Amino acid sequence: MKDKFDGLKLENQLCFPLYACSREVIKKYRPFLTELDLTYTQYIAMLVFWEERKLSVKELGQKLFLDSGTLTPVLKSLEGKGLVKRSRSTEDERVLLVEITEEGEALKEKAAEVPAKIGSCMKLEPEEAMELYRILYKLLGSDKE
Repeated sequence: MKDKFDGLKLENQLCFPLYACSREVIKKYRPFLTELDLTYTQYIAMLVFWEERKLSVKELGQKLFLDSGTLTPVLKSLEGKGLVKRSRSTEDERVLLVEITEEGEALKEKAAEVPAKIGSCMKLEPEEAMELYRILYKLLGSDKE
């Protein structure tokens, strides 16, 4: 017999295994990112900069599902390491732009091996990984096929 509190059991929460898996996956990244002197959040920001080169803080936040309050210290730290530079838009001074530097671009070479190292740590078949990827983006509300 189901009672009204079944929904409050940890084992019945979709959010819990997502949260726990996220923490475990990020933990697997740590040794590889330590070699690059990056945190996980700095790393995912750099992934965007390696693709886009220059974008606004707002655009970066949309891509990473992070707010500016979370991004500001990350970007300050990346700027302190010489990997990005921040500047105000000449068209609209309210817009803060962030651009990758030559040093940031050079780090891409060292980071190129991280995905393969992480892939070897995951206990998923390639098809399972792609299905999980699709489902997670569906939950985020953006279909990535």
